[in-house]
Amino acid sequence: MKIDHDTWIVVADGEKFLLLRNEGDAQHPILRAMAKEEDPNPPARELASDRPGRMPDQGGTRGQAGGGIAHGGGPRSAMEETDRHRVAEHRFAEELAEQLVEWAGKGRFKRLIVVADPRTLGVLRDAYGDKLEPVLVAEIDKDLTNLTLPDMAKLLKDH
Repeated sequence: MKIDHDTWIVVADGEKFLLLRNEGDAQHPILRAMAKEEDPNPPARELASDRPGRMPDQGGTRGQAGGGIAHGGGPRSAMEETDRHRVAEHRFAEELAEQLVEWAGKGRFKRLIVVADPRTLGVLRDAYGDKLEPVLVAEIDKDLTNLTLPDMAKLLKDH
């Protein structure tokens, strides 16, 4: 892929992003970090404090003494617990999208490449919609957050 001089690249997952700028040219990209942010998002097991709630099964047998929903007896099922970790990742991606839209509106960059894992990229796309269309060069669904800058530059150039 051609990465023109002064193109901004945001590399993100649900917990961190790295904002880069190509200080080289399209043939020899040199990525420089401009900003980095990490969300201290602990695993979901550390965010939940209680066991999931329980509710009566809807498929109880009628006519049994003491059974069924009306009497509070009968089988009960666990309710699905909210994945707070995933909710935090979603919020982080939405906030990043808002920041990108704000920067684009202020003319801070003319070209942008967004690189993120598929789930985060989906949230970003939903959040920025078509507001980045005039500057968006490419969207790449890969998690590159743990690569070095030279490795990122090579992978993006070869993409």
